[in-house]
Amino acid sequence: MDLLNTLVDKGLRRETPTRAEALAVLATTDDELLDVVAAAGKVRRHWFGRRVKLNYLVNLKSGLCPEDCSYCSQRLGSKADILKYTWLKPDEASRAAAAGLAGGAKRVCLVASGRGPTDRDVDRVSDTIKAIKEQNEDVEVCACLGLLSDGQAERLREAGADAYNHNLNTSESTYGEITTTHTYADRVDTVRKAHAAGLSACSGLIAGMGETDEDLVDVVFSLRELDPDSVPVNFLIPFEGTPLAKEWNLTPQRCLRILAMVRFVCPDVEVRIAGGREVHLRTMQPLALHLANSIFLGDYLTSEGQAGKADLEMIADAGFEVEGAGEVTLPEHRTGGGCGSHEGSGCGSHEGGGVCGTVPASAPAASASADEPRPDLVAVRRRGAGTDLAPNA
Repeated sequence: MDLLNTLVDKGLRRETPTRAEALAVLATTDDELLDVVAAAGKVRRHWFGRRVKLNYLVNLKSGLCPEDCSYCSQRLGSKADILKYTWLKPDEASRAAAAGLAGGAKRVCLVASGRGPTDRDVDRVSDTIKAIKEQNEDVEVCACLGLLSDGQAERLREAGADAYNHNLNTSESTYGEITTTHTYADRVDTVRKAHAAGLSACSGLIAGMGETDEDLVDVVFSLRELDPDSVPVNFLIPFEGTPLAKEWNLTPQRCLRILAMVRFVCPDVEVRIAGGREVHLRTMQPLALHLANSIFLGDYLTSEGQAGKADLEMIADAGFEVEGAGEVTLPEHRTGGGCGSHEGSGCGSHEGGGVCGTVPASAPAASASADEPRPDLVAVRRRGAGTDLAPNA
């Protein structure tokens, strides 16, 4: 297939595909799917070998967000029956992080609902980062607190943060359809603030919100331009009680095509499978490891993931290995003294984390072949941070 040969060659050279080529990946048929995975897998293995980086989410503050992001179970007006609690104390967050690190995670992602942190919130998170790093010297810490004000990224960096996550989520042209309380430009500005402060920028997307193929390509090309070190790919979890509860637009095959397209456009970047992989990839999750080199271990912010032990078994059974704490994730040309290219070391789950259309007939994957809704696969998190029960790690 000439398209795939071209994309592999470009990926090995870090050359950007054309928009037409990226769209063509999303338009491939099910008969061509394994060829697409094999081609994108060559690019993934060239830059990242067979290593899989494990990340662990700690939800520092859950629910009651004033923003109206329609995909989020923590949004203003959400009727989703999720855990709601205020800030975890640093020692509580450190204990929660320890569970993920014991399971093999090398990065802890500290997430809090809300529009963005106050200066007092930055102090809280800074104390939490220090507490975690006192117990685990080599751990990477990524913060995801929403929109940043001037000087806050620098303060997080001084406290020991390695990275900052803030997702673009969808294309600029459709952003106003999913959120009205802040803008796409606000999100871009926060990613740039993280870059400027020397933090490793992490920014990704959410698929499955009713977007077109063109929207997906738009946001991924925008991410390439912003040049984050890691790109989390979320698949919408349609929580009951949110405006997008009826949006079941994804199939496992569609998810694999999206991941392959992201890999071709961002060949040497840490591509992470984030929220929704269990819900939408299901038994096809091992194939996705040929495309992405990073996953979350265990649970997400407000929903439960598959058992941490099952994650580790899946990685081993698929012929991959967990990336060790002493290994550098990114290729040498992207590193600048840390684990990231901007003198630092992303995280992102669409279920919150701060300020954390219909598909046309020509886009075959999301409409004609959409699965029946599977709300039985959406399990609200009832364990770990904010509860008295042991976490899943």
